[in-house]
Amino acid sequence: MVSSCFAVLRQLRQIHRRSVPQPTFQSLVVTLVNSRLHYINGALIDLPVFLTRRLKSVLNTAARLIFNLRRSDYVSDALISLHWLRVPERIRSKVAVLVCNVLHGCAPSYLGQFTYVADLPSRRGLHSSCSDCLVQPSVVGCCPQVWNCLPPDVTSAPSLATFRTRLRIPVYWIIS
Repeated sequence: MVSSCFAVLRQLRQIHRRSVPQPTFQSLVVTLVNSRLHYINGALIDLPVFLTRRLKSVLNTAARLIFNLRRSDYVSDALISLHWLRVPERIRSKVAVLVCNVLHGCAPSYLGQFTYVADLPSRRGLHSSCSDCLVQPSVVGCCPQVWNCLPPDVTSAPSLATFRTRLRIPVYWIIS
């Protein structure tokens, strides 16, 4: 995936030299790179640090290409102006949106078998009986873990649009 992103960025660098307007070029880079990075977000939860660094280098290279920065220039301001999250936050937000789609019935039905709400009739008097938490399987780094780390005001959002606006606060991505 990383090598295909870099291949796309090399091709886009050639297009950029042919004087494509900046907004058009920026939308090309964002669309082509993000489509590859978001392709398998469910498998990218809890990546090892060395793989996270490789994905981070793709995002940094894309930001440098959009703003025509050198390799020695800082890229943090460019990432902020593009409103791009860091790699772990990006993965968790996409997975959380996917789980929200599953719970609201907007995702394919086969994904519903992986998410079970902890609100079961047999759980009388337990704290989880009135929450929006999901049952966590024993697999580390799964979607319910991401969902259960969100605060209740985010998980109880009535619609996907409300969920996305409440999800934008990056403080929620601190997982203990």
